[in-house]
Amino acid sequence: MRKLCAGNWKMNELRREAADLAAALAARAKTEAAPCDLVVCPPATALAAVAAALAGSVIALGAQDCHAADKGAHTGDISAPMLKDAGCRFVILGHSERRADHGESDALVRAKCEAARRAGLAVILCVGETLGEREAGRTLEIVGRQLAQSCPEGIPPAELAIAYEPIWAIGTGRTPTVTQVEEVHTHIRGALAPKMALPAEVRILYGGSVKPDNAAALMRARNVDGALVGGASLVADDFWAIARACG
Repeated sequence: MRKLCAGNWKMNELRREAADLAAALAARAKTEAAPCDLVVCPPATALAAVAAALAGSVIALGAQDCHAADKGAHTGDISAPMLKDAGCRFVILGHSERRADHGESDALVRAKCEAARRAGLAVILCVGETLGEREAGRTLEIVGRQLAQSCPEGIPPAELAIAYEPIWAIGTGRTPTVTQVEEVHTHIRGALAPKMALPAEVRILYGGSVKPDNAAALMRARNVDGALVGGASLVADDFWAIARACG
């Protein structure tokens, strides 16, 4: 299975900055074979600029969210068909920042996943626990519930990646141990079995303070099939170093 390295640029980069960053990555991909599958997910205002900068590149374009409806009276929202039309191949859904900042429930995340599938987008579905839940020994319970209620049944493995992002590790510089990551990823693999015929073919990514200096150890862990990278994806050299670790 070829690993996946996805960059979540979050609410960063204006159009010129985003285009420059994408162009730097595209140039690197022309001089050095991509060590894994690559996708970058800029803010919506930069999608067109990044799509242009990536034209002809092996690097795929992704978005950070979509609405559950295909169209309609939803001021300020963006539908999955619109993202597809803008050149996106992937969309991140269920990120903890969306769940917390916008009150997104598992049911809403599932509806968004179904919308993405209808539009022909591959989904990067995020799950993860808070520090309190980790310390209470509820990690597997929380992650299992999010996966059971957020992930549609019957989704083809090629159209799905699961990103385990412990909330307490996102942007904090803290990371779980390799043993802890392996435990959760193995649990996720088993939890996918009732939902699809070939759960072993779903890529399970780790996210949460992934950096060049810890990526190699994390990517060698069992059932880790790539990374969802936050802050480090805003630096071309750092993102490429993490991609090398995924390869």
